[in-house]
Amino acid sequence: MQPGGYKTLDATFAALADPTRRAILARLASGDASVTELAGPFAISQPAISKHLKVLERAGLVTRDRDAQRRPARLRAQPLAEASRWLEDYRRFWQTSFTRLDHLLGELQTTPERKKKRKQ
Repeated sequence: MQPGGYKTLDATFAALADPTRRAILARLASGDASVTELAGPFAISQPAISKHLKVLERAGLVTRDRDAQRRPARLRAQPLAEASRWLEDYRRFWQTSFTRLDHLLGELQTTPERKKKRKQ
């Protein structure tokens, strides 16, 4: 992680903490969209969608362009890739821990059988 990387990571996870923002990102994964288009599936106002977009922009997850009268939002996936890499390290840690636990449980289950065989 680069210096200052955790600040970016913090902003990414803070932005992802809200289900509406996650839904907006999911929609933008299929292509650019205006505030009106993004507001369609939600029971919230366009200004509320704009506020969510601002949070996503500050986190670097979304960019907004000017296209005549329209200001389409576009997904910027780089911060998500950085978050994914950070999470991958922990996935590997837990996978290794679970593998060790599986081996230990296997040994504990076979130990009584070994003792019985030795006694016979």
